[in-house]
This record gives sequence, C-alpha cells and structure tokens, in this order.
Amino acid sequence: MDALIHNTYPVTARDYTSAGHASADIKRRLKQLGVGGDVLRRVAVASYEVELNLVIHSDGGELELQVFPDHVQLVSKDIGPGIPDLSLAMREGWSTANDEARSLGFGAGMGLPNMKRNADDFAIESEVGKGTAISMGFKLG
Repeated sequence: MDALIHNTYPVTARDYTSAGHASADIKRRLKQLGVGGDVLRRVAVASYEVELNLVIHSDGGELELQVFPDHVQLVSKDIGPGIPDLSLAMREGWSTANDEARSLGFGAGMGLPNMKRNADDFAIESEVGKGTAISMGFKLG
C-alpha cells in the first residue's frame, strides 16, 4: 500500500529554537487531509513528544511521517546514546533530561508514557551507544 504522504524531518540535537517545527508540520498536513478530532490530537501529542525527545536526549535523528488510507505511521530514529533501561524510561516522571532542558520547562518524564498512551500501536528498540527507534501507529476512522 502506497502512502498518501511520506515525509522525513531531520531533528538536530539541543536545537530548542526549532523544537516543535516537525510536529507542527505533521499536524498541519493531517488537517489538510481532513484528519480531525481525537486522532489529530493523539498524533499531535505523540509527534511533539518524540520530536522533543530527539532534541533533548539524542545526538540527532529524524522523524518520519507516513499517512495511509487507514492509518498514520510515525517512526523516530536517532543516533546515540540509547536507553540503558527501557522499563525505567517508560515510567511516568523518570527523566534523564539535562539542566538546560529542565530550565526550559522540558524533561518531566512524560514523553515515552505519553507516546505509548496516545498511539494505537507502539514499539521501541534501543541499544546503548547506538540509538533508539520508536514506531507509533494511529488508526484512521
């Protein structure tokens, strides 16, 4: 099945001034397709959370959007440092955000839990020293 939209957004580590641009574009594109209500809100929350995780915790990466007739797929892939303990990282309130991120109001430890809660399908793989990949699916209709 071919995607109606397929776009990749590069995300730069610690670029707080551009943080949120990719997720805003994703929301705009989905609105243009007529996606609304609950699905639009859940994709917007999850895409923002994953984009901020790329900015705060990674050494850079990308966020990929694919829209199919029956679902939206978001895939985040980053370069290092990886997550040493995934079960701990999935706990609400646990964060490894640095002081700079916290001073800007980020790093509350809700990113991964919010992604999982908002996606219909959620998968995460991480290898210390290599990076993290997160895949989220959202059913349309």
